[in-house]
Amino acid sequence: MGPAAEKKLTGLFAATFTPFTTQGEVNLVEIGPYVDYLQEKQGVNSIFVNGTTGESMSLTVAERKILAEEWCQKAKGRLDHVIVHVGCMNLKDSKELAAHAEQIGAHAIAAMAPFFFKPRTADVLRWFLQEVASAAPTLPFYYYHIPSVTGVNLPVRDVLEGIEELIPSFRGVKFSGADLMDFGYCVSNSPPHWSFLYGMDEQLLAALAMGADGAVGSTYNYAGRHFNKLTSAFKDGDVVQARKMQFKMQELLCYAMKLGFDLGVNKQLMSELSGLSLGPPRLPVAPCSDAVVGLIVKKYQHIFADC
Repeated sequence: MGPAAEKKLTGLFAATFTPFTTQGEVNLVEIGPYVDYLQEKQGVNSIFVNGTTGESMSLTVAERKILAEEWCQKAKGRLDHVIVHVGCMNLKDSKELAAHAEQIGAHAIAAMAPFFFKPRTADVLRWFLQEVASAAPTLPFYYYHIPSVTGVNLPVRDVLEGIEELIPSFRGVKFSGADLMDFGYCVSNSPPHWSFLYGMDEQLLAALAMGADGAVGSTYNYAGRHFNKLTSAFKDGDVVQARKMQFKMQELLCYAMKLGFDLGVNKQLMSELSGLSLGPPRLPVAPCSDAVVGLIVKKYQHIFADC
């Protein structure tokens, strides 16, 4: 099915963690139970794999391929969408991963900007994205904007200028930035068949008010059912209830940040709350102490005790 026939993306997408063994090797056995957990316990039916939460830049190309293949296989006939992130520090690896995603039946691909040698202008970034997308011309392509990680602070509105002429399969943005003016401008000045997925869980409600179609986030792995209540309340016009749910997540994250919340903490938190064996993060991300995670789990249970 070509990209033109794809529907707009809506709802929550879990940015999946990569399961590792205790020895630090990719653990494919956990992916099937992971899909079950997302669907049955969290009500989350779409995933974004091999992204920031999935430690993509700490994985080899071979590891990213076997992970993408396993996620697609286990999600087939069950989940609505599997977006595979294919961005790398070099163009050849990105194109190789894009072509592979097309071969294994991914629903779409996304790529962030390379951030060792950074694109200095929107024109250069569009050129890079065009090359990546060309390796998988039948798949919808999304630009993954995450300036806090890449240091590429080009306004997305500039990147989007004329982009569909260069990339016929272009279908939107995973916008993981705090600039809601830039986000709103993109939403209000883009064609209706593009999708805008917001990537900062702590301010999802604000993005929904600006026109976000859906969201991609790490906390949707273990708090998706609460965020589903937020999005449902917003759709029903119950802003007070939606705000209540957003404030609860902000309270949890503010508490966690005081304890040093990072990817390692977040991954261990997912393991504790889900019962999945996701293993440690890969260096240079450090593992989290049981004591710290235990405190955050207690806070989570307290905050959401009435939900």
